[in-house]
Amino acid sequence: MAVNYSAKEEADGHPSGGVGVPGGGAVGGSGGGAVKTRKPDNTAFKQQRLPAWQPILTAGTVLPAFFIIGLIFIPIGIGIFVTSNNIREYEIDYTGTEPSSPCNKCLNVSWDSTPPCTCTINFTLEHSFESNVFMYYGLSNFYQNHRRYVKSRDDSQLNGDNSSLLNPSKECEPYRTNEDKPIAPCGAIANSMFNDTLELYRIDNDTRTPITLIKKGIAWWTDKNVKFRNPTGDGNNLTALFQGTTKPVNWPKPVYMLDSEPDNNGFINEDFIVWMRTAALPTFRKLYRLIERKNNLQPTLQAGNYSLEIAYNYPVHSFDGRKRMILSTISWMGGKNPFLGIAYITVGSICFFLGVVLLIIHHKYGNRNTSADIPN
Repeated sequence: MAVNYSAKEEADGHPSGGVGVPGGGAVGGSGGGAVKTRKPDNTAFKQQRLPAWQPILTAGTVLPAFFIIGLIFIPIGIGIFVTSNNIREYEIDYTGTEPSSPCNKCLNVSWDSTPPCTCTINFTLEHSFESNVFMYYGLSNFYQNHRRYVKSRDDSQLNGDNSSLLNPSKECEPYRTNEDKPIAPCGAIANSMFNDTLELYRIDNDTRTPITLIKKGIAWWTDKNVKFRNPTGDGNNLTALFQGTTKPVNWPKPVYMLDSEPDNNGFINEDFIVWMRTAALPTFRKLYRLIERKNNLQPTLQAGNYSLEIAYNYPVHSFDGRKRMILSTISWMGGKNPFLGIAYITVGSICFFLGVVLLIIHHKYGNRNTSADIPN
């Protein structure tokens, strides 16, 4: 048997000519098909000949790495933790499940309660809030991350597409139409929009002074100017632009009556936009209002007595949910979040501790001769 290889065969790993077979003709020659092979191409990548770097872990490289990580992470963690603790935050649960709560009378309120149930909760701020204050509403046991709930919307309709306005997506079912009219905005997310009204007052010598709550600037810029737009047409009359549609089932009024200001009405209403950005966890908070600092001589909210007046419209008792109002300042790292600082301190401490332990082990056993005598 004779086997012949050309220079090309050595280069690419594939035979180009025939191979003699005892008792038969040539295979792969001019009279037969190409020889099939499962051998990878003779390339650096497929033959695993790429250059590689493999670190050699020695005491001289591992110990400094542990100490450096520890010395970097611990100060960063302390700084983040201290910054988080300097953030002022005050939270009020106004669900009303407790019999002594002022909002207990509103516990079984329904979506269409007329007139709305109101309650007032008095509270005291022990410390002043120096910088701008952010007012949030919080919900618990509300699963905005449910797959069908998240998909129950029509982004084309929310972006002002006129055809989608009158013919919403089937993803919105069963909140796509009502009484043979398309719902605007359609879907379960819009239908369950938070609609409690919160007002804050400062009490000084039995005098109630309202705190100015800013309702604009609470939504993301991209949501307000890109993702959400009102329908287009002749003029800016939203009543005419939304003609032929109906309000969501649980809404007390249509979308074009959400606000009296034209730049905060319809699909571009910022309370609506904030609600439509679904939360990832069942316990969440969403920005409700802003309280801006008027001057640098006085804090935004002075320590003292305040009252929170609530128009209780949003029912949560049926699914064992809870409602909260949160007042909070922010820092360069955002809101109050001690977990990140604790995580940095924990990782840095573990690395520093391991560095000390390994240093002791290396100092005690590192110079020991571990070579064994091999008999002849």
